[in-house]
Amino acid sequence: MNGSVAYVVTTLGCLVGVAGIVVALVALRKSRKQARPAAPVDPFRDTDSDALRGDPRRLKPGDIVEIRRVSYAVRGSVHFAEGSWSWAEHLLDTVDGDKRWLSVEEDPDLELVLWTAEPAATITPGAHTLDFAGRRYTAEESGQARYTAVGSTGLDPNGTVRYHDYRTSSGERLSFEAYGQAGWEVARGEQLHRSDVMVYPQAGPGAV
Repeated sequence: MNGSVAYVVTTLGCLVGVAGIVVALVALRKSRKQARPAAPVDPFRDTDSDALRGDPRRLKPGDIVEIRRVSYAVRGSVHFAEGSWSWAEHLLDTVDGDKRWLSVEEDPDLELVLWTAEPAATITPGAHTLDFAGRRYTAEESGQARYTAVGSTGLDPNGTVRYHDYRTSSGERLSFEAYGQAGWEVARGEQLHRSDVMVYPQAGPGAV
């Protein structure tokens, strides 16, 4: 009888010891997770402009953005990811139905480009230089990214896009994008100064 009691006591002691080790390991993992460093922040980010003029990085459907005294509503947003690189494009619309795209990218400085579609263009990408609308553009970069679309963009909620980007010596842009199996869409772009853009965030679902 005494032997049985001793066996039970020993077994319980072992179980308590194992449980203690498990609890300690869980606590250690939680502490490591909580101690994980936050994502790096650009020490030169212009937080004053963000506070005064709104943050283009946070644009979403329903917001109002003013570009050179013209007010646009954000109809939809497309967020792209290619490896560790990400950027966004926002479909803008005026009360008169003038549609543009605004691209927002940090590489590493904030870059804002206002795009105008060229639906009648017949050129295709691939060559090192292209002549279009009286300007010569030089190939800058190309690739394929995944995207997620929200709001009214005319795109599927997610998919892939191929792109080719060109620019002139003075900074004008020419972009080619092909979503899924669709053909190339052509757009001309003009880089904006940070002071050209004012963001008016609008309350939306879940907003405080």
